[in-house]
Amino acid sequence: MPELSQEQQILVAMRKTLAAIIKDVTPPAGMKHPLSNDTIQDVRQCLALISAREKELAEADGRGGERPYYADEPQSATVVPIAGLKRSRSDD
Repeated sequence: MPELSQEQQILVAMRKTLAAIIKDVTPPAGMKHPLSNDTIQDVRQCLALISAREKELAEADGRGGERPYYADEPQSATVVPIAGLKRSRSDD
């Protein structure tokens, strides 16, 4: 995996910092949020811009198309256990 550029490192640091701030200031259910609605929208916009730029840089590096998936999502590849494979007679 290629080393991240300085811009990529900055974007990762900014995304992680914003996510940590969000986690720290999010109140328990039923309590009023300490941030104003405008500030919440600004943070969302910042995260969207960071994500879009990270995607652009990843695609430019040939790393595009990566996305997380749920464990119960159907996959395009099928895993076949090695124990289930049998050796054919012609391989002897």
